[in-house]
Amino acid sequence: MAAPSKDLVVGSNNPDKLREIARMLKGCGFRVRPIGDFPGHPDPEETGRTFLANAKLKARAFARHTGRLAISDDSGLMVPALNGRPGVFSARFAGPRCDYADNCRKVLRLLKGKKGASRRATFVSVVAIYDGKKYVGAVRGECPGRITDSMRGKNGFGYDPVFVPAGLSKTFAELSPAAKNRVSHRGRALAAAKKALVRYRAGGYCTRP
Repeated sequence: MAAPSKDLVVGSNNPDKLREIARMLKGCGFRVRPIGDFPGHPDPEETGRTFLANAKLKARAFARHTGRLAISDDSGLMVPALNGRPGVFSARFAGPRCDYADNCRKVLRLLKGKKGASRRATFVSVVAIYDGKKYVGAVRGECPGRITDSMRGKNGFGYDPVFVPAGLSKTFAELSPAAKNRVSHRGRALAAAKKALVRYRAGGYCTRP
């Protein structure tokens, strides 16, 4: 069996995600490279109905384009009181031209007046791994918590200003990047992905979701 390429392509154009992912995959045995290093790369539409489906379709497209090992994350916020929304539509929950603050405001507006268990939420991240045309596997990370009554904090991105992880009193946006990554959904998923990548680098180990 041929040794895996030393490159690991991260299939995201989101600079905030790229910084988090590169930081957390340090030491995985691969040279982490953003998909932006590869001109003409596809921009696959996230048509999947689950985080896993979207993560796989993106990782597959980027791996085939580059001919290298590639990972892609799909993540979002799930609020039971909103029937699981925003879910896979988290990035564009407030509309096609929305920004992070627009999405946060929409969640707060929809939960206005709700208390206690009605404000429970879970952040989910799924990371899929492809090597060229071969599906290597996928891992999942979750972080339960609750939605605040207002936006708090200036760190992070996405829904970080309105999400307090279980057991803490600060939002993700009020935590340092290191503190957030220790408990976050993406931190947990990438910790599992890093272990899978180390095993794959050593001998072609494949993991399945």
